[in-house]
Amino acid sequence: MQILPILAALRRHKAGTILIALQIALTLAIVCNALFIVHERVERANRPTGMNESNLIAVQNRYVGAPSTYLPIIRTDIQAIRAMPGVEDAYVTNTYPLRRGGWSLTARTAPDATKGGAQTALYFGDEHTLKTLGVQLIAGRNFTASEVGSFERQESPSPPQVIVTKTLADKLFPNGDALGKVIYYRGGKPSTIIGIVAKLTVPWVDMDFMDSVTIMPLTFNDGGQSFMIRTKPGQQDAVFKSVPKVLFDVNRMRVLPEKYGIRTFETVRANAYEADRGMAILMSVVCGVLLAITAAGIVGLSSFWVGQRRKQIGVRRALGAKRSDILSYFMTENFLIALAGVVVGTMLALGLSQWMFTHFEMKRLSFTYVMVGVVALLGLGQAAVFAPALRASRVSPVEATRSV
Repeated sequence: MQILPILAALRRHKAGTILIALQIALTLAIVCNALFIVHERVERANRPTGMNESNLIAVQNRYVGAPSTYLPIIRTDIQAIRAMPGVEDAYVTNTYPLRRGGWSLTARTAPDATKGGAQTALYFGDEHTLKTLGVQLIAGRNFTASEVGSFERQESPSPPQVIVTKTLADKLFPNGDALGKVIYYRGGKPSTIIGIVAKLTVPWVDMDFMDSVTIMPLTFNDGGQSFMIRTKPGQQDAVFKSVPKVLFDVNRMRVLPEKYGIRTFETVRANAYEADRGMAILMSVVCGVLLAITAAGIVGLSSFWVGQRRKQIGVRRALGAKRSDILSYFMTENFLIALAGVVVGTMLALGLSQWMFTHFEMKRLSFTYVMVGVVALLGLGQAAVFAPALRASRVSPVEATRSV
């Protein structure tokens, strides 16, 4: 084995050896944590909402003026939308998943309870809500038209009937018997759970009660409304283009914001996770640059050492060393440096992960990422040193005899 001569040679080049090992260690620590963050961001951006997101359009509408009540205007608008060619169903609401704005309250099982309960997002809707959103009702029933009421801003929302997500139902009633039970929101009025849906996420993208939602049969009597529209297959583009004209034909006293006025749900999702995608791209670029710099450093150092040792290599070749011996010498030398680097890098990666876990409430780095990073960097080191090592193996014994 050439280990001992290689270690002796590395001791004569301490500075270069330590620098390249540290570069490998830092690259491993940063790349492992960065790729872990990228995976988390991508996973988060692909989280399901519980809805059938295809053929779904969201319209953000604001009425101009201050009528005594907005309810007749809202009813006229939603009837006009439902009558559009290509529209399968529609309803009006205060907010919807991934909108990044809405209300939440604490739902409790007792009217006078001050502790406990479960935080839940509030979605106002009607008997068309479940069909429009494409959520799965797994227990109970849907609202009826006669159960839909109105809600004023100064009131506390607490209709007699509500539909909740399974997550909220299980949180409030762990025994699985939530259907038909009474719960209480702010104001202390009872609301009976008449239906349970499999899944529906809150309007925000970063909450600890992501799947805890209450659907209330209410129409918000306010100038700001959201219309959710489910189109028939293949009709989304046509409806998307026609909605503004239909709404302005009904009533021109409204504003549809240019950026967020009318969006397909694909756009809603893209807008909601824009920061996550940007972070994932940035981290991926950083990883690529770091790996490229590390590979370039290994190539540069190896090429420098080969240049310095041409006479030594020639002498070894003159004394009978094969080309494979020279090649394996430099490959082994680089492997030992990289091995020292990944050992230190593993400790740095785990330490950096612990620091981010403590200060930024991030998940701890999976050891799988570290192991994959170790294998990748060792492989990268061997690939980077191969060309200089191959060049060294081609040094002929004549070069040594010429300079003696």
